[in-house]
Amino acid sequence: MDLHLRDRVYLVTGGSRGLGFAAAEALVAEGARVVLSAPHESSAAAAAARLTQDAAEGAGVAWVAADNADAATPDRLIAAAEDRFGRLDGALVSVGGTPPGTVATTPDVAWRTAFESVFLGAVRLARQLGPYLTGTDGGASGHGSLAGTGGSVVFVLASSVRVPLAELAVSNGLFPGLAGVVKMLAEELGPSGVRMNAILPVRIATERVRQLDALSGDPDEVRARKSEDIPLRRYGEPEEFGRVAAFLLSPAASYITGAMIPVDGGSIRAI
Repeated sequence: MDLHLRDRVYLVTGGSRGLGFAAAEALVAEGARVVLSAPHESSAAAAAARLTQDAAEGAGVAWVAADNADAATPDRLIAAAEDRFGRLDGALVSVGGTPPGTVATTPDVAWRTAFESVFLGAVRLARQLGPYLTGTDGGASGHGSLAGTGGSVVFVLASSVRVPLAELAVSNGLFPGLAGVVKMLAEELGPSGVRMNAILPVRIATERVRQLDALSGDPDEVRARKSEDIPLRRYGEPEEFGRVAAFLLSPAASYITGAMIPVDGGSIRAI
């Protein structure tokens, strides 16, 4: 299937590693151009260099050192896409992980920090992307809509949208709220052709998941044990997540909006 991604331009936050990098990798493999961001300059630059080596002909990669908690980040990312590639068709908003802990053991500072970066940072970026992708921001924008199928924004959330997770109180508190924001944005921006969706990954074999597994003991033993509770009996690979993200961002998914798409091997039992 041709995803029609060649020459399209996407922002990828949290793109230096894990799920964000996997999505960026899938996009450039299909010929898309990517502006990836990460909080640290060294990691963003290194990730961009890795992506450039494997990029399809015509693809391109730019990077920005930026933190989602910074209110200036959306403008900087949009400007980077305009300056380097002259257009913008959407974004993968990888909001990052939340600290482990129960409600009783998670201090106020952890809630506030996560709210600023995970919740408000994602909402702020999507809020500013909406007018840009619909061409109503008053500037030389709207390239996503003018390309014929509208823009697309995909949030990377978590299974806590559907089922609370043990020892991850902050995730349980914030991610269902972000899912509600995605639904509202799909309603608000749908008439302009802009699509808003979310992916709910479970047990994708990233370094972040390995760190979480290590909290309960030996990560290899934990992975083997938890795999037994997954219908497919294994963890997902980052590239399996990346392919879903690329599809949802692409014009091939032009009639999908407001959806919460599990990439979980069947782990989420909720309907």
